[in-house]
Amino acid sequence: MTDAKNKPFYATTPFAVGGYMLCSATLLIVNKYAIYKVAAPSFILFSQLMGTAIVVKAFAAAGQIECDPLETEKVKKFMPVALIFLATIFSNLKSLQYANVETFMVFRFSTPLVISVADYLFLGRKLPGSRSWACLFALLVGAFGYASTDSSFHVKGYTFCAVWYCIFCLDQIYLKHITNTVKMQSNWGRVFYSNFLASLPLVFTFIRDAEEIEALKNISTGAALAVFLSVVLGVGMSYFAWMARSLLSAASFTVVGNVCKVLTIAINVSLWDKHASPFGIMCLVFCLGAAYFYKQAPMRADSKDSDDAAGDGKSLLPK
Repeated sequence: MTDAKNKPFYATTPFAVGGYMLCSATLLIVNKYAIYKVAAPSFILFSQLMGTAIVVKAFAAAGQIECDPLETEKVKKFMPVALIFLATIFSNLKSLQYANVETFMVFRFSTPLVISVADYLFLGRKLPGSRSWACLFALLVGAFGYASTDSSFHVKGYTFCAVWYCIFCLDQIYLKHITNTVKMQSNWGRVFYSNFLASLPLVFTFIRDAEEIEALKNISTGAALAVFLSVVLGVGMSYFAWMARSLLSAASFTVVGNVCKVLTIAINVSLWDKHASPFGIMCLVFCLGAAYFYKQAPMRADSKDSDDAAGDGKSLLPK
């Protein structure tokens, strides 16, 4: 195995995690602006997915990157990736109809506890050490502390939250399994397959929506540029997400995703009218500290899953 110290920076975990966090936070702002300018969320999502697939194939055709061609066997294995992705988005939206963002945050921040056990059962990882378990519980406590400062904190619609919870955990475990077991020519191949296959069903969601079609007929230049920028960021987001998945365990990637949510909330507090209390800000900082000290569980000696263990036992966040 290549020594991590000899890897170029663009092939390291800090590069992947840092890029993923940057794209995640920036894409949120751009998506909010794009949806504000053109009320066609299904079309925007379709544009990001299909646009990413087209950009990847275009650069591959120009010889700038390497991308796997469509192959029947790989399509069969990546089709569940696309379906789980769309199911996660749908259940997420339905959950947010019944639970506000702060409430939903508590549910999300408990997922690494379940996924750590799933890592052990299905992906050949050891269970986290006592320090990491403490960090995972601290993340949950910090999220609950922040959510409790919101006057509208409440929980209802347990069914949709439970459905989302199960699908999300399945998503984290199955996608990590795919990165371990499906051999691709490059990371761009994963980006192309996942985005192209997930975009196809979305065609039928916006072409039958009269309101979205009307919004697209009246789209302004500024709105079109916002959608284009969201596609560009979507390419980066997808690339860094798959790269980070290949370098981290499923539980570790979930922790990184939760840190992105903390940063997203911080941006919301800074840019929009919603202001957190000093205690709420302290809870967010507490979450970041817990994530910083979390360490990825190493692989078991009897593991048959071809996981990348180069980052075992190391902290996740870029230093």
